Amino acid sequence: MAQTFKFELVSPERILFSGDAISVIVPSVEGEMTILAGHAPLVATLKAGIVFVQTTDNNGKEFFVNGGLAEVNASTTTILAEQGRFIEDVNASVLEQEIVTAETRLAATQDEAEKKRLHDVLVQLREFKHVFEQRRAA
Repeated sequence: MAQTFKFELVSPERILFSGDAISVIVPSVEGEMTILAGHAPLVATLKAGIVFVQTTDNNGKEFFVNGGLAEVNASTTTILAEQGRFIEDVNASVLEQEIVTAETRLAATQDEAEKKRLHDVLVQLREFKHVFEQRRAA
């Protein structure tokens, strides 16, 4: 069996996953990353997307995240998600509500850095919604 490491996915509301993982696929703003046991230490910013946790050779779990940080070292990986949900709790209307919330915040802010961040979040959410709908249709 493949080597495992401790993985934890935490949202503001709850711990979504805490346990051993063989691998974790993370949607970072720099691109999708696969984390394995013994990975070099890093901290990555997350974008809207799916975190896939492989728990056994034949089993995995998926979660939706929207923003946050992933902290990786040789024996543990922790994701602190700004928003996180079980993938079963995500549908087009949930994603549309996330988009409306981001649009509302963007329209209300005067801070240029926050405007850029929210603009990036909107692009990521719209892209993810498109991919998510295609995936569900397949």
